[in-house]
Order: sequence, then structure tokens, then C-alpha cells
Amino acid sequence: MEKKLSFSSYLAIGLMLFALFFGAGNLIFPAQLGQYAGTNMWLAVIGFLITGVGLPFLGILAIGFSGSRNLQDLASRIHPVYAVIFTSLLYLTIGPFFAAPRTGAVAFDVGISPFISAEYTQIALIIFTLLFFGVTLWLALTPAKLVDRVGKILSPAIIILLLVLLVMVVMKPMGTIGSPQGAYASGAFMKGFTEGYNTMDALASLVFGILVINAIRSMGVTNKIAILAATAKTGAVATGLLAILYVGIAYLGATSTQLFGLFDTGGPVLSNSSSYYFGAFGSVMLAVIIILACLTTSIGLMMACGEYFHIIMPKISYKIFVTIFTTFCFVVANFGLSNIITYSIPVLMFLYPLSVVLILLTFCSPLFNHSRLVYVSATAIAFMISSIDGLKTLCELLEIDYFGWMAPIVSFYQRVLPFYNEGLGWLLPVLAVMLVTGVLARLLKMSSVNT
Repeated sequence: MEKKLSFSSYLAIGLMLFALFFGAGNLIFPAQLGQYAGTNMWLAVIGFLITGVGLPFLGILAIGFSGSRNLQDLASRIHPVYAVIFTSLLYLTIGPFFAAPRTGAVAFDVGISPFISAEYTQIALIIFTLLFFGVTLWLALTPAKLVDRVGKILSPAIIILLLVLLVMVVMKPMGTIGSPQGAYASGAFMKGFTEGYNTMDALASLVFGILVINAIRSMGVTNKIAILAATAKTGAVATGLLAILYVGIAYLGATSTQLFGLFDTGGPVLSNSSSYYFGAFGSVMLAVIIILACLTTSIGLMMACGEYFHIIMPKISYKIFVTIFTTFCFVVANFGLSNIITYSIPVLMFLYPLSVVLILLTFCSPLFNHSRLVYVSATAIAFMISSIDGLKTLCELLEIDYFGWMAPIVSFYQRVLPFYNEGLGWLLPVLAVMLVTGVLARLLKMSSVNT
């Protein structure tokens, strides 16, 4: 008889998943969104929740639904070479390129920067990140139960602390909500939608989903349908908590502008708000918890990246990979939080459509007999559009002209693709190609990929 998990088991795995998801970006981006969205906050938050909560939930379900061993196994339905390249780029993005350095930068911005004079900020950042990633390297090289224990303590602690802070915000707002700024004034929903990419949780869900499924299996659940149901319940716990905190932090940001003004990132919003409500004690408590939470996230990311790249390149040891990655994180973190966020956007504009398309294909796969034609066609269309989107975004961020060969392509996309200017130009073409090739695959009874 198939074993059924208790509520406490679902809660335990859900909190584990929440701890995996809840890192640096989950704090700073909704706070910044609230500040800049102003009176359009609710529209922006709805868009943010779709990509920041909905897509990660679907990503976890997709891994459970597919029955794949890992992300590379799932992506190999498109092509084995593509699977290695896509999975490697995804790991690097949520690891040493952006997400891991961001943990150190956010820990500094929220936990240390408020206590440092402006003239000493850069040297303080260097010293802090050296210590932060030094500890990351030490613990990642010698994985111990200490990391798990700290994570299990911190996950409930940070939820409780933030909920107390958010209750205070609702009961006693810092000020009135201001006017929307920039893109939030005319397109708050779509701006919030694309801002949700910055959490990187939809990308991470394709990695974390396997951890959740393994945890469920270790508790005695073996039936595929039962595993999928358990994955949905634990995913609902984690993403439900994320949604509550996102809405609360966005509201905190929206009510803070009258008192503090606008900040370049969300880190100072949290630290200043904590100080406003709880004084120096609140600032210190928030600093300690945020630093430790970011540290455990950093350790987990370095371990995951080291293990994956050691598997695909076994001649290079796990320890060498971890050492290289943490050193790289230290360097990147010292460019500052604002720069890390800015330069991650083009990569996310490229990677997110590919990830979402893989999730869609996974759920629809039985409808077209798992035909490789559909996987390849839909992914190719997404790649053609998202790669230009990434380059276009990079040029705009650097304030340079489009490359000569790019200009006519961008112009063509802007003319013919619905929602292109909102960052969703890939969506309708991908759905159309999936429909046409899916029908063709069923009519011709094309052979399936391995599932």
C-alpha cells in the first residue's frame, strides 16, 4: 500500500523548499517594486507573482510530471548537446555569475552598509565579501550538518521576523503611497511581470524540483501520481509563503518613499524600515538573519554548481570547481549590487523564455506523443527571439546602438510580434509552433523522445 505523507511532512519539505528559494533577490526586488510602482503597486505585484511565484511552482511540478532524473535529463528531450549547454548556463546564472555574488552584495547592503560611513563603503564591501565567500568556500568544501541546522532554524526565523515587520507596516504605515515612477506609470503589470524574472526562482525550480522529489521518495512515496500530488502540496506551501511575503514587502516599499525617498535597490528599504520600527535592535537582528540566510544560500549554490560541473567534467575535482566559483563570486560581488542586477537582466531575458518553454513542453508532451520535432521547433523559435531580446536589452543598458545586423531584426520583431515591447514576443509564436508541429506529430505518428 502506498504510503501517505502527514501534514507535518508536507510542511517540513515545503519549508525546506522555501529556504532554498528564499534568498537575496526575494527580499530586494519586491521592496524596490513597491517603491517605484507606487499607487500602481497592486497591478505590478500581480505581474510579479505570476513570474516570481507561479512559474517556480510550475517548474517544480514539471520536474515531477516528467519523471526525469535531473534538469539535463529533461532538456535532453530537445538534444543532448543542448541539454548540457542549457543546464550549464542555468547553473552558472543561479550560481557564480549572478545569484551567488548577489547573496554577498545583499548581505552587505542590508546588514553592514547601514552601519558604515559612505567614504568607507567600498573597502568595507571588499573586506566583508572576502570573509563572506571565504566562509562559503570553507563550508562548501567540508559540507556539514551545521549548514542544514542553520538553514532549518533560519527559515522559520526569517519568516517570523519579516511577518512581525510587515504587521507593523500594515498597522502603522510609514507614509502615504506615492506616484508610480518610470515604466510603472504606464505598464505596471508588464513591468512587474518582467521584474519577477530577477528572483531567478523559475530557473532554480528546475534544479530544486529534483531535491523535493528525492525528499518525498525518501519518506516512502514511490507511485508517480502520488509523488506529483505530494510535490504540488509541498510546492504550494513554499510558494504560498513566498507570495505572502512578496505582497507584504512590496507594500512596505510603497509606504516607505514618503519617509526615505527612492533607493537604487531594495536593500536599504528593508534596513531603514526595520530601524524605523524597532530601532537599533531591529537593524541588528535583521542584519544577522539576512547575512546568515544569504550565507546558507551561497553555500548551497556553490555546492550544487560544484557537484554538477564535477559530474560533466569528472577529471576536475569538486573542490577545484568550488574554489574557482567562490573566488569568482568574490570578484563579481565587489562590482556592487546595482551592477549585478543590471547585468543579469540581459541573461535572464534570454534564459527565461527557454526555461518557460521547456516547462510548457513538459506538461503538453503526452498530447504530441513526446515528439522531438515539437521540442526542437518550439525551443528554436524561443531561442531566435530571446537571444535577440537579450542582446537588445544589453545594448539598451550600456546605452549603445544596436549592432548593425541586429537593427533590422529588432525592427521586424517589433512590427510583427504581439507583446514584443513588453518582453513576451516569444509567447504566441511558440504556442503556434507547438500547436502546428504537435498536430503534425500525431498525424504522422512520429517517434517519441526518451521519457
